[in-house]
Amino acid sequence: MTSQVPNVHGFIVKSPAMVDVSKWPLFTLLGVHEIASIRQACVFGTSANEAIYITHDDEVYVIGLNCSNCLGTGDSQSTIVPKKLDCLSGKKVVSLSYGSGPHVLLATEDGELYSWGHNGYSQLGNGSTNQGVSPVLVSTNLQNKRITEVACGSHHSMALTTEGEVYAWGYNNCGQVGSGSTANQSTPRKVSNCLLDKAVVHITCGQTSSMAVVHNGEVYGWGYNGNGQLGLGNNGNQLTPCRVAALHGLCVLQIASGYAHSLALTDEGLLYAWGANTYGQLGTGNKINQLSPIHIMAEKERIVEIAACHSTHTSAAKTQNSQVYMWGQCRGQVIILPHLTHFTCTDDVFACFATPSVMWRLLSMEHDDFLTVAESLKKEFDSPETSDLKFRVDGKCIYVHKAVLKIRCEHFRSMFQSHWNEDMKDVIEIDQFSYPVYRSFLEYLYTDNVDLACTSSPTLINAPNRLKRLCQHIIKRGITVENAFFLLAAAVRYDAEDLEEFCFKFCVNHLTEVTKTAAFWQIDGNMLKEFICRAGRCGAFKN
Repeated sequence: MTSQVPNVHGFIVKSPAMVDVSKWPLFTLLGVHEIASIRQACVFGTSANEAIYITHDDEVYVIGLNCSNCLGTGDSQSTIVPKKLDCLSGKKVVSLSYGSGPHVLLATEDGELYSWGHNGYSQLGNGSTNQGVSPVLVSTNLQNKRITEVACGSHHSMALTTEGEVYAWGYNNCGQVGSGSTANQSTPRKVSNCLLDKAVVHITCGQTSSMAVVHNGEVYGWGYNGNGQLGLGNNGNQLTPCRVAALHGLCVLQIASGYAHSLALTDEGLLYAWGANTYGQLGTGNKINQLSPIHIMAEKERIVEIAACHSTHTSAAKTQNSQVYMWGQCRGQVIILPHLTHFTCTDDVFACFATPSVMWRLLSMEHDDFLTVAESLKKEFDSPETSDLKFRVDGKCIYVHKAVLKIRCEHFRSMFQSHWNEDMKDVIEIDQFSYPVYRSFLEYLYTDNVDLACTSSPTLINAPNRLKRLCQHIIKRGITVENAFFLLAAAVRYDAEDLEEFCFKFCVNHLTEVTKTAAFWQIDGNMLKEFICRAGRCGAFKN
């Protein structure tokens, strides 16, 4: 029996980089074992003087200054020793956000919503303006609702449900609650108007503005618009959601809101920016505010992540090749064009250059203690000194270790059984694949890095499980109008249901452009018929 591996070659895509949580000064108060226990963390507060973290055992701890009871410890005392929030023990956290007071919102895996901290404008949603000294379940108007995402402005709050509904409450001087008035809202209220019958998939808040992305990639904004941060082409406040018409024809995946500016990332990896630009936070090369979205970083490679935070004027973005750029207010400097950094993640930009040095999202951690084995394996790949097996491809040898291959790959685990001829060999000849391709695959088993070309990526969909998941993730990041139908066909062929659904939605969202591509007209007739029928059922051909 001969070995079979997927076809892997082209540009390098790396696994997610490790984040060093100790880059935030508060965490230097923790010991090595406490740092190692952290699974999620968030640094917040007007001076980045408060932090909350969740351990691998789902215990929740807080540390810091405790302004406005934002640590939720039941008192107003600051602490340089982590304190556990017993009421949240065992609850898996899926989303967390904070305001400027600060107040804190936290959503659990079970769909529960908790709030605590500053409440001068009823931003805790409990019907009062009393400070929240401990986490309290927010239930008014949310009975039988499951919360999946939360977002905080300076003093207002939003929550997204599994049904795609948005609820908002708190300070409403500029219409940021979306109720049609400027009266403060003391309990959660459903945001409707233009969002009625639309499934929202993502929410975010600026200081006094709100934005939402709906299922088809449309973007809506409401609230304060004095700097054009709603992207509507004017600077008038909006008391109800209004569609960002300038983004028509684009399918937006992510919105990031800064203090008074906004960033948008499309499904084609394009980056748009608008709003305040006093600190160069739009990355346009000047400090002129933009009332409508403007395409930036057009000359760069595909963008896969954007970052901004309502308490800072800093912006960051990560490219497909893991290059991280920053611009805006960076440690007091005004950077008006995206600057390439040596960082491996956007979180490091905020740790080292944002003012204050808060986290722009709930951060998930990986630790140095996992690197020791990984770095050792990486070093020993293709090393003649320690290997016990050679693959010969195109006359060249690749030196590997049977034990590593057996541990990392089910295919090799089966190969090195006694009933396979390969188990008795010291050299195995490979003639189905080229040397670069086969070496890239074996290197992935040692490093978790994969060498991938978009043109050959569909063959990876049928790869061994771990590589299959990684490759499908990379394929999603690499999808374009030109290759979308090609990838859809491959996903159908290999029964990759999740990828198939992703590609199908992309094709529908860009239907006019996709139908002009060679891949669309070269596809099998039956599949083309099935796509047209399915797209029709989704309303793709309605005027």
